[in-house]
Amino acid sequence: MTPDDAIATLHDLPRFAGVADDAYRPGLERMEALMDAMDRPHEAFPSVHVAGTNGKGSTASMVAAIATANGQRVGLHTSPHLTHVTERMRIDGTPAPADGLADAVARYRGALDRIGPSFFEATVALSFLYFAKQQVDQAVVEVGLGGRLDATNILQPELAIITSIDLEHTALLGDTLAALAREKAGIIKPGVPVLAGVRQPAALDTIRRVARERKAPLHALDAEVSVSRAEAFLDHSVLDITTPVRAYEGLRVGLGGAHQQRNALLAIRAAELMGLGAEAIRAGLRDVRRLSGLRGRLEVLQRDPLIVADVAHNPSSLAATLDALRPTLDDRSGRLHVLLGLMRDKDVEAIAQLLNEAEATVTPVALPSERALSAETLHGVLSERGVRVNEPPTIQASHAAFQQHATARDGLLITGSHQLLEAPPGALLPSLPE
Repeated sequence: MTPDDAIATLHDLPRFAGVADDAYRPGLERMEALMDAMDRPHEAFPSVHVAGTNGKGSTASMVAAIATANGQRVGLHTSPHLTHVTERMRIDGTPAPADGLADAVARYRGALDRIGPSFFEATVALSFLYFAKQQVDQAVVEVGLGGRLDATNILQPELAIITSIDLEHTALLGDTLAALAREKAGIIKPGVPVLAGVRQPAALDTIRRVARERKAPLHALDAEVSVSRAEAFLDHSVLDITTPVRAYEGLRVGLGGAHQQRNALLAIRAAELMGLGAEAIRAGLRDVRRLSGLRGRLEVLQRDPLIVADVAHNPSSLAATLDALRPTLDDRSGRLHVLLGLMRDKDVEAIAQLLNEAEATVTPVALPSERALSAETLHGVLSERGVRVNEPPTIQASHAAFQQHATARDGLLITGSHQLLEAPPGALLPSLPE
């Protein structure tokens, strides 16, 4: 089986991103069957399990980077990918080799046909198989959707992290913060410590109740970490903080935006609970992109004019991204342009309101998914909300037009979905610098 054959085989599986969410079939029966067929690879390594509405991918990447800086061989599973499915299964920041993925898919093709997993379940299983084969010292695994019934919840981790709670996928997970918190608290295992960055009282009370029922020690971030200095820039932050273990001064976080500071606090406290030292924490946070392979989070693709890629796809994450961009554009007296693609289940009215308030000029584009909003529909909604909108061309045409007509003071934000950066593969994301 060639790598292209393997990708085609995986893409033939049902996907949650398919029409009418037809691949969302909650339950762990298929994962149990896959793990049995693969000789239980998820039991071969210690793990950290990360759930949450926003920040879980960045937090997982920071934790993994810190562990790598500590000298460990670290597997990191995140989703979705940007340019290739092997990005979902990285070791020390490097994606799995495509040939190795093809060999694994060929070997377990019969099990995939017999068990009938979703695309996500299959990629989670293949990640665990790869980590076990490579004998990682530690794995950090991001939840896909929710927590309780997510395919990753087959793990028995040494630490669970819940980054944040916000309303998302309400038809599937519940329409209150408490209901969503119950789903995400489903990753809490008996006796396993849980670290929570959740702020809302109703959500945190729910997590606290589940932790108490399962006799899991709860570490609430705001009760354990204090911040005396927090400076946010477009491509990094600097923090002075105090934790129950030590005080840190001048911590540099290699991800921009104030919203990443809280994710960094979670990663620091998680690293302490994992027994990792101060030097590893400093090095891992400083070099998080290189050590974890994280892409598409306030990633500066070009300086003059400014082009930034960010995978924000809901109102709260987009608000954080816009807040991070605003000081730079204000200093330049530049205009904000946005290249936007969204899935149908996103709160497009709230996103339109944010873009209107930011005085952005938006170009809606079509995404390569049957679950995406058409560019024309997105154009109509944005226009109705008073947003300045360009006619929807292709992604590449819009990108080229900005390059041609923008002044050096202007900025372009490419956002709304991982798929906006994925299609076509590598078109907008350059190789990550060494």
